[in-house]
Amino acid sequence: MIGMLRGTVWEIQAERLVLDVQGTGYLLTVPSGLLAKVFPGQKLVLYTHVVMREDDLSLYGFMSLGEKQLFLEMLGVSGIGPKAAISLLSTFGAAQIESAIVSENLNLLTKVPGIGKKIAQRLILELKEKFKGLSLVSNNQETTMADLNPTQHSDALQTLLALGFGLEEARRALGHAGKDGGDLPTEEQVKKALRKLAGG
Repeated sequence: MIGMLRGTVWEIQAERLVLDVQGTGYLLTVPSGLLAKVFPGQKLVLYTHVVMREDDLSLYGFMSLGEKQLFLEMLGVSGIGPKAAISLLSTFGAAQIESAIVSENLNLLTKVPGIGKKIAQRLILELKEKFKGLSLVSNNQETTMADLNPTQHSDALQTLLALGFGLEEARRALGHAGKDGGDLPTEEQVKKALRKLAGG
């Protein structure tokens, strides 16, 4: 079983990337937040999990061991497959998912495509107690996102989404933009977020 890969990003696709490991290209499905950060030629270490089915063999990659563990925990819930688990991680990020499960936030979980009320309830029922005592993920990298007021930056967030950015990357960029302090006008928030998304 492949548990970790260290290599160079060779190609970035819609939901996947190809990681060149000593001349062999591994095709990995990864959360969209990761795709937004990487670029061809970048050195990368990914924690991986192989999903084997009768007619398919898929490889999934994650930036942290905690994110991978959360993915595996979600796969253990009835009705949650790899596609739904990746969709959750792509939409909200690991720390937000744990928080939503512990706080029984059905509204948040059901915003993810393919996650209906019944599946969200199963996630909460089966994972809530596991996450109460011990978080699988570190909140350090997602502090700015978790601390965002849900209504704060709403206009700027909608603008970024309309421009084609994903929910997680847009929120993260706005969180960093807000570090400069003050309640900035929407236009200024968008400008600062765009600079962040462009790597500035």
